[in-house]
Amino acid sequence: MSKLYFRYGAMNCGKSSMLMQVAFNYNEKGRRVVVIKSSIDTKAEEYLSSRIGLKRKVDILLNPKDSLKPYYFDWKVDASCILVDEAQFLTKEQVEELWYVAKILDIPVICYGLRTDFQSKLFEGSSRLFELADEIEELVTICKCGKRAKFNARFVDGEFTLDGKSIVIDGSKANTTYEPMCGTCYLKAREAFLKKEEDWEDTRQVKLNL
Repeated sequence: MSKLYFRYGAMNCGKSSMLMQVAFNYNEKGRRVVVIKSSIDTKAEEYLSSRIGLKRKVDILLNPKDSLKPYYFDWKVDASCILVDEAQFLTKEQVEELWYVAKILDIPVICYGLRTDFQSKLFEGSSRLFELADEIEELVTICKCGKRAKFNARFVDGEFTLDGKSIVIDGSKANTTYEPMCGTCYLKAREAFLKKEEDWEDTRQVKLNL
């Protein structure tokens, strides 16, 4: 019986590059793969793109309201593997459908994505994948300090922040970027941000009382 895999890591750990390499390996052997990407990730639109210049058009740009069930029959005929990029943006229902594909249709499903958002909170898709995946693998990248990075820090105009919506795609706003961080650097940046917010609130209260 086939497996559901979840390969996760912080930003810039090479998830998309690895997915495209897997797809290439299947195609090179004459096997059909189905590449899926969440439509929430608007970067590169209907393409996968990597920092090292790799690019591939996806087969399915999946909306959060879409079901994968209409594809089951087609996949059962000749699909050798289902590859999913930005899997953190999947709904729990979509993850369960991919689980069905692996277990009932007997097609391996490999999902690549982030574990947590910039506030270190689990994404819905990642949470369900941790619960259902047969094999879970952490992909490694490093923090600027050289330690293993596990967190995704958001920067606005170059400043670390904990404010804003959970999902803001890097590049969708010119002043918003992300950086992988180890736990130590992330905690220090978070504490500095919270102290700055606290000082700002104290200053505001003093002005209001004048």
